[in-house]
Amino acid sequence: MALSATNDLRRAGDIPVSAVIDIGSNSIRLVAFRGDRRTPLVLFNEKVMAGLGRGVADTGAITPEGFETARAALTRFRLLCDDMNVVQMYAFATAAVRDAANRDAFLDMAKRRCALDVRVLSGTEEARLAAYGVIAGIPDADGVVGDLGGGSLELVRVKKGKPHSHLSLPIGALKLAAARKVGGRSLAGLVKTALAEVKWAGQGKGLPFYMVGGSWRALAQLHMHLTDYPLPVVHQYAMDVGAIDHMARALLNLSPKRLRAIPRLSSARIPQLPGAALLLRAVVKRLGSSGVIASSYGIREGILYADLPKAVQREDPLVSAARQEGAIQGRFPLHAEALMGWMNGLFAPETAEHTRLRLVACILADAAWRAHPDFRAERGLELALHGNWVGIDGRERAVLGAALFAAYGGSANDPAITDLLRLATREELMRSFKWGLALRLGQRLTAGTARPLEKSRIYRENGQLVLTLTPRYQPLYAEAVARRHEALAAAMGLTAVFAAEKT
Repeated sequence: MALSATNDLRRAGDIPVSAVIDIGSNSIRLVAFRGDRRTPLVLFNEKVMAGLGRGVADTGAITPEGFETARAALTRFRLLCDDMNVVQMYAFATAAVRDAANRDAFLDMAKRRCALDVRVLSGTEEARLAAYGVIAGIPDADGVVGDLGGGSLELVRVKKGKPHSHLSLPIGALKLAAARKVGGRSLAGLVKTALAEVKWAGQGKGLPFYMVGGSWRALAQLHMHLTDYPLPVVHQYAMDVGAIDHMARALLNLSPKRLRAIPRLSSARIPQLPGAALLLRAVVKRLGSSGVIASSYGIREGILYADLPKAVQREDPLVSAARQEGAIQGRFPLHAEALMGWMNGLFAPETAEHTRLRLVACILADAAWRAHPDFRAERGLELALHGNWVGIDGRERAVLGAALFAAYGGSANDPAITDLLRLATREELMRSFKWGLALRLGQRLTAGTARPLEKSRIYRENGQLVLTLTPRYQPLYAEAVARRHEALAAAMGLTAVFAAEKT
């Protein structure tokens, strides 16, 4: 499946690009990624609704119309890959092609007409790669992954960064929609028969169910709309079991017209939503799941993750992506690590989660400086809330956002901070707001460089927030620095004190 890089790097620069062509039952999609990082950066994303699975469901074969749509899409995608300096290409097909009576003719067309060697994934391979996709985006995932495609449902137990028990069921969004048209009993029978095959269902009892696939992500988007959720980010959006049951019932009474009016809800997914909701309810009941968590990562990201070196796989995806963003947007190297070390102990005791988020805040603390000074606080908040991060949920985004907002001069009384209370507690937000004030002090003290932090200490002692500098660096403690020192001390209920370092 590897594709040699073009010799003319001028066409796309020297950025290593990996491309995934996913030939599914509903759509054919090309996603091009920056190919040298733990958290893949999407450079291009396009899908064509080919509907290959409909023909297979009706006649057992891909229709001539499906062939032609696929040929046009694959030809376009191959040409785009040629000019994007693609060094690694993954072209694969799932249930529709796998089950088609004319699969060999389809694969031959892809090879002869589009110069693509398409790999047909088995159900087991689909399950494994979907699991790796969830692990790539939610490294501590512990539960059952369910990837609902147009033609099949893959279930796999994940734990400690690895897939375990798995199963592929011949029930997908298209088959659910077809069964629903026949009648409720037909749909219920199809679901019951399929889920009876899950012999290891007890392994998921009391654990989250991680839902993958366009139809289930659309359910998450619908629930976000119905509950007026303040973020547009689907990844790691959680719903409890009661919410799933309520939504399955509500969809029976929501008209397609009303659903089409919902922002960001794909109109192509609307006919599949009632069946997808009923299946989701049945799956979590069969597994005894504690609730569901949406994953925007799936098989495409999983196939990239599976090929990464083990050392890279072990990297924290949030920290890794933040470091790359910080390297692009920041002013001086080494400043983030110096800030983190300078602040260590100032907010003790703290949980491992808080230490991780404080590190990310340090890394991104310089990422908004290119914005107009009047809008840097808003830019920092927007970066946290709407950045293309994984390994972080809505509550953690709010915590990070409060820190970056404060780092650029945002007020704790600003309505933007008040809005974050819908995602995180006041205690968490005020704690991270203090991180931001410490970052603001550190940046003013040093102008964004690392050396002065190495010559300074900041600590709490007897109701005081003490800042020291070695003799050579004492002139850095200017009026602007003193003001920020006093602001941090006041937020912490302490008195600001500057003292000369004796050594």
